[in-house]
Amino acid sequence: MSVVSDHQSWLATCPKGLELLLATELQDLGATGVKETVAAVHFEGSLELGYRACLWSRLANRVLMPLHSFMLDEADDLYQQCNDIPWEKHFSSAQSIAIDFIGTSRLIDNTMYGSQRVKDAVVDRIRRLEGERPNVDPKNPDIRIQVRQHKGRVSVSLDISGESLHRRGYRTGQGSAPIKENLAVALLLRAGWPAIAAEGGALLDPMCGSGTLIIEGAMMVADIAPGILRERYGFHHWLQHDPALWDSLVAEAQERKVKGLENLELDIRGYDANPRVLEYTTQNIENAGLDDHIRLAHKPLDQFGKPTAEHGLLLTNPPYGERLGEIDDLIPLYQKLGLVLQKNFQGWKAAVFTGNVDLGRETDLTPTKQYNLFNGTIPCKLLVFEDMTSKSAKIAARLSVPAPAQELTEGATMVLNRLKKNQRRLDGWRKKSDISCYRLYDADIPEYAVAVDVYDQSVYVQEYAPPNTISEKVARERFAEIKQAVKAFSINYRGKTHYKERRRQKGDSQYERTSEGASDIIEVNEGRAQFEVNLSDYLDTGLFLDHRPVRSIIANIVKGKSFLNLFCYTAAASVQAALAGAKSSLSIDMSNTYLDWAGRNFELNDLNPNHHEVLRADCLKWLETETEQYDVIFLDPPTFSNSKKMDTVLDVQRDHGDLIRATMAKLSPGGTLIFSNNFRKFKMDELTERQFSCENITPQTLDMDFERNPRIHNVWVITRRDNFG
Repeated sequence: MSVVSDHQSWLATCPKGLELLLATELQDLGATGVKETVAAVHFEGSLELGYRACLWSRLANRVLMPLHSFMLDEADDLYQQCNDIPWEKHFSSAQSIAIDFIGTSRLIDNTMYGSQRVKDAVVDRIRRLEGERPNVDPKNPDIRIQVRQHKGRVSVSLDISGESLHRRGYRTGQGSAPIKENLAVALLLRAGWPAIAAEGGALLDPMCGSGTLIIEGAMMVADIAPGILRERYGFHHWLQHDPALWDSLVAEAQERKVKGLENLELDIRGYDANPRVLEYTTQNIENAGLDDHIRLAHKPLDQFGKPTAEHGLLLTNPPYGERLGEIDDLIPLYQKLGLVLQKNFQGWKAAVFTGNVDLGRETDLTPTKQYNLFNGTIPCKLLVFEDMTSKSAKIAARLSVPAPAQELTEGATMVLNRLKKNQRRLDGWRKKSDISCYRLYDADIPEYAVAVDVYDQSVYVQEYAPPNTISEKVARERFAEIKQAVKAFSINYRGKTHYKERRRQKGDSQYERTSEGASDIIEVNEGRAQFEVNLSDYLDTGLFLDHRPVRSIIANIVKGKSFLNLFCYTAAASVQAALAGAKSSLSIDMSNTYLDWAGRNFELNDLNPNHHEVLRADCLKWLETETEQYDVIFLDPPTFSNSKKMDTVLDVQRDHGDLIRATMAKLSPGGTLIFSNNFRKFKMDELTERQFSCENITPQTLDMDFERNPRIHNVWVITRRDNFG
């Protein structure tokens, strides 16, 4: 029997922006002492309430049982305090565990190290009491422990939910960029679906994708517990688990489901222009047991007529340029949506969830309410429309009138013409390759020495340092002309334009912020991967565009293998490797800024931090001390570094031979090292070429946008020779 008190403290986590909704939901479930915090809600109640929260919460990500909280005064406190927790009350040596360690501090500045120390404390206590130690299983443990440190305080909890509660168990197929189930519920609640359903209103999603919105809407009104399909929770192997209590709650939920489906007579429909996506949607609806209650049809948006129901809610999550398609290509979609609502949905309520408010304005409707929410880390808005009357035709008229021509200098005109020419040259390749981030111009006209990169709808201009033969006055005048040209060129781009002066960096200055204003941080796609790009704060944006083919090469060879990323920067190569099926990865860099950034990239792509780890370390020292080997290694050192965090000065031309030999010692038999650098006059060390098989693949790593600058980088594939002599 459980010894959990009726006033046990609990913590339910949720996506940012859902805290108030989750607090209300928990109160409805019987929680007391409810208190909101950022992305979480504290509450109190019995074990039954904890179970109910796991089974019935439509909004929570996880339900945690706090065990201990303490201030971290010394690094050793982490081990000692965690060793003092009576773990034997919760699990035995026969069970497996996993540690999720979140947050860094001055004393514990690496989550992998923090996780290791907590694991040591836990297994040492169990071994001392039982003579055996529990195994660690980061992928599918019996018991999951969460440790979070924030502002010097460490909180230790049992995760009784197991994997995130948003995974209901019905979604086996999906289209592009699906929203999570608990976010879908938040949209339904904010749009007023419960009240509309109570009045017999219909629910319709004209761009339903994998069907998450209509499935969650049906489950809400049919009184179906969101967790009823899940076969495994975090408490199932917990020593204090009360199976009889849990079984009674599941039986109650099954009865409520049967009754709810019997009474479900609402008109719930989903449509999509992509028939292939609807195959996934059909399977998801069947998995949820709702195939008799939700209707699907293949129908493009511009074929919509009047709905069969007199009133209801039209709720949809159209693409908004962050993940699917270019923003300019999406304007007609939003305009069609607005026309459909104005023409056919008078008397209905509509809600559009978008990450681009400018696109939302293309509906030509005025929202009566707006709610700020997040889709992952992307700030979004839910625009709620109760009046389908058009504002006016002013927006369309304004968009149809070209902007007044700006008088450009002769130099600015030359640059503008080259930008347009390059854009036309790259367009076919970009669209065929689904590339939205690329180099448009790279000092094509030598007198105007800048690089112009496009990141989705934003333009990023890097000024190269002028030669000593060019006066400061001339350099300023030419840069002003470049700005004229870029401004004229980017008039149709909805993102911001940023200008950065490029200089050789010393020490840690490449890590320092270069702007004091609001950050311009966006998310971009590269194939299956998503990356955070910062266009405002640093000289580098977080994504080296010239390494796009290198990351593709890594992805093609890494499936089922271990991957090591040295001088990892923001770990873009590691993300691509993980998504391509690497069994594990380790990404090493000295910069906390970059490693935190890498962690956010992993989170964006839902990668398991227990399999894909980051480590703050001096790569040169790490290579001297570590013995583990890896199947694929990416070595991309800086051209020159004299960082105060390093014991030595690194010069890639002088030191690359020793660096490659040290790295090859960490390469598994039959493994592959991909070595890259950006030194334009680089020449491979002769001894290295005699020792190893070294193939210069630089020409293969220059996509169409960088082929004008073949010295942008050097890339080598290095493997062991069968015989050395």
